[in-house]
Amino acid sequence: MLWPVALGICIDLLPDYGNPQGFLKGIISAVYSLDAILSLPFIPYVNDKLGRRGSIFGGSLVIILGQYSGSFGQVTAVGITFGTNNIHNNWGWRIPSFLQMAPSVLQIIFIYTLPESPRWLISHDREEEAEVILVKYHAEGNTESEFVKAEVLHLFSTAAMRRHLLITTMLGLFTQWSGNTLISYYFGDLLGMAGITKSVTKQKLNLANSCWSLVNGFIISIVVTRFRRRTLYLTCTCALLCCYTAWYISIHHNQFASIANVFFIFTYSPCYNIGYNALTYTYMVELWPFMERSRRISVFRLFSRPAGFFTTFVNPIGLKNIGWKWLIAYCCWLFFEITFVYFIFPETSNRTLEELAFLFEDKEFADRATKAVEKAVHSGHNENVDGKRYSSQISERQG
Repeated sequence: MLWPVALGICIDLLPDYGNPQGFLKGIISAVYSLDAILSLPFIPYVNDKLGRRGSIFGGSLVIILGQYSGSFGQVTAVGITFGTNNIHNNWGWRIPSFLQMAPSVLQIIFIYTLPESPRWLISHDREEEAEVILVKYHAEGNTESEFVKAEVLHLFSTAAMRRHLLITTMLGLFTQWSGNTLISYYFGDLLGMAGITKSVTKQKLNLANSCWSLVNGFIISIVVTRFRRRTLYLTCTCALLCCYTAWYISIHHNQFASIANVFFIFTYSPCYNIGYNALTYTYMVELWPFMERSRRISVFRLFSRPAGFFTTFVNPIGLKNIGWKWLIAYCCWLFFEITFVYFIFPETSNRTLEELAFLFEDKEFADRATKAVEKAVHSGHNENVDGKRYSSQISERQG
């Protein structure tokens, strides 16, 4: 996240980076997503082979090596580029690029202090280590926890998985095509079209917007899981449509219009964070059974990366050719998002594992499956009770 933000800021706001426009500006900004797209088919296999910690360690090492051979959050990136604005040579954009290595260094130092993924351990015949981690982090040390035992129960059907997959792929598109890349990568262009032309003013506003996004994103991420998922997604999409529509209507070349444009740009981030920030991965974790999550989240990335590449690439072309009318395209797409969420997205909050597993099945089938699970659990409980009674009888006879 830091690298594309820093790159977009350098291209958009730093005069010494040159002044690419249209196609060239789009391809420079979108090339990061293109590299990520090419790596996606290999990610599940690397994760399964190296484990979660090994994958993060390797990825961080590659980032560091890439920075040396090729050349923080968003607030850090914006702050750094604002500070290097007075360096009137190539180091004005090289310094933010090199500083991208800092998070990867921290990941390499601390990643092996974290526990390994239980799923990966089980897939490599290390069940005892997986159980120790589950007991420690999911059952507060209780080795007899029914919750830990239930985590290996994953019931699903092909029909349900197809709908899960459709939602996952559309989430990948929604997180990139909702107008966020337009603001993140082309903030300076938008301010310029609103009549704000000074580079320093643009960077101050960009830094302020990044700080505001950090604050509201943090607050929303803390409280978002307390509300119903589908309601939050509907609120998010409706708010984004209202924001973009009001933004387009307010476009005029005068001082008051400039203030209105800045206001709606700042309004956008909390609207987006309600649904397409922390909630996205929470929702996918609830949608997918445990053993499927790694691969299915890779599917989400497989769609979000090309979507990010496409929209980052076409944004400067659209702005150059039709100006503010480009916002109408986003208004139309956001209307489609509202429709899709309303008719397709299920509610996943406050549901049991069995209910989530049969989320898209007909009620009769789901009820039969739930009864079967309850019967198996009850049977196991009776066996435990009978075993204890038998042991007690043996002890009495021996006594």
